[in-house]
Amino acid sequence: MERRVDLDWIRILAFGSLILYHVGMYYVTWDYHVKSPFASGAIEPLMMFVNPWRLALLFLVSGAATAFMTAKYRPGALADSRTMRLLLPLFFGMLVIVPPQSYFEVVEKAGYTGSYGAFLLRYLTADDTFCRGRDCLVIPTWNHLWFVAYLWVYTMGIAALVAFGPALRERIERAFERALSGWGVLLWPWLVLALFRVTLIGRFPSTHALLDDWYNHALFFTVFATGFFIARSDRVWGAMERARWVALVAFLASYAFVEWYFLGRADPQNPPEALRMFQRVVYALDQWAAIVAACGFGRRLFKRDGPARRYLTDAVFPFYIVHQTAIIAFAMWIRPFKLQPLVEGPLLILLVALACLAAYEVVRRVAWLRPLFGLKPEAQGA
Repeated sequence: MERRVDLDWIRILAFGSLILYHVGMYYVTWDYHVKSPFASGAIEPLMMFVNPWRLALLFLVSGAATAFMTAKYRPGALADSRTMRLLLPLFFGMLVIVPPQSYFEVVEKAGYTGSYGAFLLRYLTADDTFCRGRDCLVIPTWNHLWFVAYLWVYTMGIAALVAFGPALRERIERAFERALSGWGVLLWPWLVLALFRVTLIGRFPSTHALLDDWYNHALFFTVFATGFFIARSDRVWGAMERARWVALVAFLASYAFVEWYFLGRADPQNPPEALRMFQRVVYALDQWAAIVAACGFGRRLFKRDGPARRYLTDAVFPFYIVHQTAIIAFAMWIRPFKLQPLVEGPLLILLVALACLAAYEVVRRVAWLRPLFGLKPEAQGA
């Protein structure tokens, strides 16, 4: 199968927006590992613009990428390859990359005054006494690397299908193509996501803890599997391209409603039940319409390859592994200067970008580091 340059660019931009989103989490009122003294609701509307669909889009593109990988591996080898490329960085990240995040979190939230070395020993021995009231930090933890754990689990399920049911895969692909080749590309996934939102979100709030996260599994595995089963269908991608303007309008309209519901109403905590259910249906439209618009416009606009695409395709996963630790460490470093958010925020983004770039430039040149950051052992392009 040909290289899908458009999907590479969508993945690059989606990860880039995720990094910016996590910088934003330092400045909003929502819970995060550490918070700016100037935290407010000022940029929360902008955060809500990407919040419903940012991760679902990444899982969809990851599912499509997994489908393309199956053309390069014999049956069974896909699972071996993805285990090495995902679980090794996950375990390395939990032991080396993530602990500074937890250290600064207990300093800020639990008043910890010990050294980082002393904290790291307690982190590695699963100390459960870092508490604020009944809220205790669970360590070791994967924090932002939960995406990697979920991606591995979903990939193993798909790998089993590829290894033991190739005929079933083809039947499912044909079913997806029939359902999603026309305007069904907007309708049917929206209704499925709305069903999940209506029936599961109130019972299973987001935890990113794998074993109790059933709404997120329903959402993310569905879009991951959708990406996998439509990857080889030009008809479905063509339908997304044709529907891109309608999807964009639907996304903007649904975003306006979701924005009003969560941030604009006088009493956002106690809505009438009918309004709550309607919001969940509209929220699902926000999720899926944004994905269709992104894929449709991406297919139309991102057709040219070049060195920037090749460089960033390899760099984006190491960037992802490093970025949140860089955000928190730099935020705590520059906090004593008491810079206003309009100055500090862009500075923080610049420092994080430079840290990610420096980390990648080191990692890609050191053979033993490459597998720890999800890169192929040999220094070769994507």
